[in-house]
Amino acid sequence: MTHPLARRVYDTCHLTGRFHLRSGQVSDEYFDKYLFEGKPELLREVAEAMVALLPECDVLAGMEMGGIPIATVMSQLTGLPTVFVRKQAKEYGTAKVAEGGPVSGLRVVMIEDVVTTGGALLASCGQLRSVGAQVETVVCAIDREQGGRENLAAEGLQLRAALTRRDLEAALTA
Repeated sequence: MTHPLARRVYDTCHLTGRFHLRSGQVSDEYFDKYLFEGKPELLREVAEAMVALLPECDVLAGMEMGGIPIATVMSQLTGLPTVFVRKQAKEYGTAKVAEGGPVSGLRVVMIEDVVTTGGALLASCGQLRSVGAQVETVVCAIDREQGGRENLAAEGLQLRAALTRRDLEAALTA
């Protein structure tokens, strides 16, 4: 079941050309994760695969920006409420890091599109924990397998991935 989904995600998101990466490097390949999130049927299929990974929880927390559409679909599929987590609290209005509802005292599962090293997730989970959320699990669409799982585990967070880099690569030969 993973290989057909992995193949569709890969075929949708893998681009070739000349791309400037955040690291400053130039690559002839790029994986544009927003392309699967912009396709309703594929987004739903990825969200369904992620729903199957959810532990018991009270709230889904979609990470800005890529985790928000996935968490929204997952909320529709499960009936669980969703909050939207900013990378940093805004300095005006409610000045919250999580918009959309309460998290204090609740079991919150973080939702992310792609995990590489987990740096942004660690910061956001720390912020949610500081306001009383019980955060123990991160569910992502794709684990790039570049240290994120280990970095999250070091902070008491379990990573559950619908797809991994190996799944995407294996789908090319399946």
